[in-house]
Amino acid sequence: MNLLGLRTFWIGCALIAALGCAAAPTEPAPATATSGAEEPPDVPAKAEETPDVVASLVADERSVRPGINTAYFRADALTKYTQVLEAESREVVERQDEILDAIGLRKGMVVADIGAGTGFFTSEIAKRVGNRGAVFSVDIVPSFLERIRERVNAEKLTNVTVVQGEERATGLKPASVDLAFMCATYHHIEYPRAYMHSLLQTLRPGGTLVLIDFERIEGKTSPVILKHVRAGKETVTGEVSQAGFVFESETELLDQNYYLRFSRP
Repeated sequence: MNLLGLRTFWIGCALIAALGCAAAPTEPAPATATSGAEEPPDVPAKAEETPDVVASLVADERSVRPGINTAYFRADALTKYTQVLEAESREVVERQDEILDAIGLRKGMVVADIGAGTGFFTSEIAKRVGNRGAVFSVDIVPSFLERIRERVNAEKLTNVTVVQGEERATGLKPASVDLAFMCATYHHIEYPRAYMHSLLQTLRPGGTLVLIDFERIEGKTSPVILKHVRAGKETVTGEVSQAGFVFESETELLDQNYYLRFSRP
């Protein structure tokens, strides 16, 4: 990128921070965590369009991993991947309680479960934030979203809103969420620049992003993961930081995965 292009990029980032805009659906915004609302909020409304310079940057972004999500849209995907995503041998399943304990969830918080899959974490997060809180369970796969609806209905969780996400955007209103949770999701994002800009705007100022994903270490990580996961912890940290997030800490909790915490300034 030449000096003029670099200057244009940083001007665009500044405009995003100033205007707090991102793409989102067309329904009312969620109640705040301190509103005392007993009913779950509706799916948030569409946001105003981002500045032209930023829109151009993200529109021109190429997929960093074409086809990474294709298998999830096949006819047998729900049955197959429910078994995979919820397998007791999976580290993030086995240590679910420890993972959520480390977040510090509180009653009344508004949380986005980004890349929620079949909703394994969604339901437990919903229980922890209580009826005065809210959870947006976001995924791009329709069959997964239907499975989440079945799960929360069976568990009588009234504070969960299921959201059809987008490849380049969260599908949530700007400044609507206290905390975003991404577990084994980042390596499935094809357009990280666009998506993380959208996620930054989804968080309220001072909000938190908790990001968990596979360690990718040559000679230590299994060949299957090395092939499947495009980037290691350092690369991911750099990309998330470039989107405007501030790295806060790493929690030494997991063996096969890393556990990072970022904030929106």
